[in-house]
Amino acid sequence: MSSGGGSVASLWTEVNRCGQNGDFTRALKAVNKILHEVKEDVTALHCKIVCLVQNCSFKEALNVMNTYSKVLGSELIVFEKAYCEYRLNRVESALKTIESVSEQTDKLKELYGQVLYRMERYDECKAVYTDLIRNSQDEYEEERKTNLSAVVAAMSTWEKASPDDLGLSETTYELSYNAACTLIGRGQLTEALNKLQEAEELCRVFFSEDSDITEEDVESELAVIHSQMAYIMQLQGRTEEALQLYNQVIKLKPSDVGLLAVTANNIITINKDQNVFDSKKKVKLTNADGVEYKLAKKQLQAIEFNKALLAMYTNQADQCRKLTSGLQSQNPGHPRPVLIQVAQLCREKQHSKAIELLQVLTGLQVNLIIIKCIGVFSKGHVTKACDILRSIEDFKHKQGMISALVSMYSHEEDIDSAIDVFSQAIQYYQSEQPGSSVHLALVREAADFKLKYGRKKEAISDLEQLWKQNTNDIHTLAQLISAYSLVDQDKAKSLSKHLPSPERDLNISEWDGESLFFSCLCLGKLPKNYDPTANPDPERWLPMRERTYYRGRKKGKKKEQVGKGTQGATSGAASDLDASKTASSPPTSPRPGSAQASASTSAPAASNVVPPRQQKPATAGPGARKKAPQKKKKGSKSGW
Repeated sequence: MSSGGGSVASLWTEVNRCGQNGDFTRALKAVNKILHEVKEDVTALHCKIVCLVQNCSFKEALNVMNTYSKVLGSELIVFEKAYCEYRLNRVESALKTIESVSEQTDKLKELYGQVLYRMERYDECKAVYTDLIRNSQDEYEEERKTNLSAVVAAMSTWEKASPDDLGLSETTYELSYNAACTLIGRGQLTEALNKLQEAEELCRVFFSEDSDITEEDVESELAVIHSQMAYIMQLQGRTEEALQLYNQVIKLKPSDVGLLAVTANNIITINKDQNVFDSKKKVKLTNADGVEYKLAKKQLQAIEFNKALLAMYTNQADQCRKLTSGLQSQNPGHPRPVLIQVAQLCREKQHSKAIELLQVLTGLQVNLIIIKCIGVFSKGHVTKACDILRSIEDFKHKQGMISALVSMYSHEEDIDSAIDVFSQAIQYYQSEQPGSSVHLALVREAADFKLKYGRKKEAISDLEQLWKQNTNDIHTLAQLISAYSLVDQDKAKSLSKHLPSPERDLNISEWDGESLFFSCLCLGKLPKNYDPTANPDPERWLPMRERTYYRGRKKGKKKEQVGKGTQGATSGAASDLDASKTASSPPTSPRPGSAQASASTSAPAASNVVPPRQQKPATAGPGARKKAPQKKKKGSKSGW
């Protein structure tokens, strides 16, 4: 201290002033000068650690703690050490550090709750926050309640638990969001969507009070709420609306890599085996750095399964095998990795290897039936294979099985049997899980399937059920009116009253002469033999073959038409070379109907037998609205 106590005292004044102002970079410089004068000063070392933590230099802070562990002691810096370990994603080490202390302070309990949440030990985490709320009285009560509501939502979502109502008020958008996540876990989708709408309104009101917040900032904050809304719509079978909302979230490029990964994954589940180019772009978002620390284990598992399925759909056989092998080692005993491998082998027509691989699964009786089905299917007896699959009582109403059966029947152009599969499944869920996401998704898929194959009359009951669930769904209403127009025009007219009216009615008398003149110019060129005095042909709108006076073409030798195809080829030769026009040519992609599987199932190719189910789209999860643990307050006495 040869430089005198006065200079050290002034440096401490500088440290305190910078700490109060939040300028921890300058405070750190002053602390380093103090340590240069007074080596191993405990207070100065503690202040240095706090400055490094506040500047997010967690590794450097840990190095200081480890270097001067004997000087500092374990009790003094336990919070800072555990916090640095937590922020460096060393949660096991953080837990060990916290539990090494005989008595925990409130701030250490806050961090303890965060660590337990990250480790998905929700029961213990709930107990910690409940105790904190009961025994604390400070300005952080709202944050603690938000964290507790996140824990309850996680228990409902991932563990399907139904914890007691804790009486948490939903006065903030974070609390409303977490309440919506809890409702999703319970399967109460309509109520959850309403709660998310409340959360959005609360969020907009909250930020409207801040003049520095732009509309883009508000939309970024709303991204997690909108992604969760889209997830509910996807579960309800409203895939077009869900896809539009998901893409809006992606377009915003939110900083939360976990949110981006979940949203991209859910788009992939909608795309299924279609639009694979878009899926290959979206899958890159699931590989961002830090995603594994942002999502729950089940979310990460869903993403990995979908990567393997995407590799299968894009004919990347080696990549598919590599991914499924990794999944199998990470999830021993889980059937899905093996089923994906079986599906891949079936796509490659290696049915004997598929049968051999399938025999390793448990459930011998079911597997023997499936093995028999593969053998029958490989010989081209598709309908017989379907009969075998429908004999498995435990699986006949599973979404993956429904998807496979509908695809196989569609491939055989047996639309009646495909519709029967839908009808039996809907009847089952109507009895067992009425109004559930699976039930409504099946109703939507059945309606779309029937409309696709021109069965409008049969689609009426499905469309009515969907419209009653959401009377604001204009798309479904339009489909329903179109279907009713064939069987009951009065009913169609009555339903049309529910359509939104245009902004204003068009009145021809309001058009000026110039507008009428230009509209007449758009009529096109009149035929040479046009007679303005003659009555127009009443059947002029029909194709020539459908007109009553059509007698067919005159028979005669057909001339070769040169120049219509490739240079020097005749049209007849071109037809012979077109494999799509030969009777024996197999379809190059799944036949109509294969893309109509529900949002949570895969759309199998025609050569697949009982493909593995696509993982359910991952919920955005309650963690996105969980408050971060409080760092040491500015100017805290223990920090200086």
